[in-house]
Amino acid sequence: MPKSLVVFGATSAIGQAVCRLHAPHVSNVVLCARDPEKLDVVAADIRHRGSATVSTFVVDFNEPSSYATLIERITAQTDDIDTWYFFYGSLPDQSDCESSLSEAQAALQTNLLSVLDLLHPIANRIQEQQCGTIAVVSSVAGDRGRGSNYLYGTAKGALSLYLQGLRNRLARHGGTVLDVKPGFVKTPMTAHLDRSGLLWATPDKIAADIVAAVNKKSDIIYTPGYWRLIMLVIRSIPERLFKRLSL
Repeated sequence: MPKSLVVFGATSAIGQAVCRLHAPHVSNVVLCARDPEKLDVVAADIRHRGSATVSTFVVDFNEPSSYATLIERITAQTDDIDTWYFFYGSLPDQSDCESSLSEAQAALQTNLLSVLDLLHPIANRIQEQQCGTIAVVSSVAGDRGRGSNYLYGTAKGALSLYLQGLRNRLARHGGTVLDVKPGFVKTPMTAHLDRSGLLWATPDKIAADIVAAVNKKSDIIYTPGYWRLIMLVIRSIPERLFKRLSL
């Protein structure tokens, strides 16, 4: 189990569920999120569930200036961090992204560029320490571009490719990079969608899979596991047929 961890997107449903699982077992938890009030609520809950020292940082992931020195501030306060979690993101409206370049850029900033900006100094720190774990939530949407959400899929697909390269780099330095690919999850981000189908999972299920994968030092997980088979089938559809499908 990790000893000290940092959670970006700590107020997200999955982030909170992961924190609850770790709370009784870790010594330090650093929580980062946009909303200071929600952040305080999550921090209080984690303190109640365990003996960990909990600290918070308010971060606007749409504004790079808010996290330019964030990693330095975090590590100056907590110097034994061994696990870094990334749970934040947004689900942009595809039609808005098509009609507005600024909307498309904002989607890429939140779901891709901000993560890369933060991972850069973290990766260097892990290489220097010769140990450490990074766990990032991407999405099955990044496995193949679909007309209904290809801006989101682009961000997640590029993120997974970056994590693959980062994993290759850090493997020789004792680092682990976990790419988490959830399918449909019942979170506030998907509240506007029809969530009555059998493929929808709860944040607690996703969190349990993530923590298990971190403990096993896994590289990639699809969660729930049946999404690995589903995406294998989707990736296998010939492009000449796939482009005619409404997905």
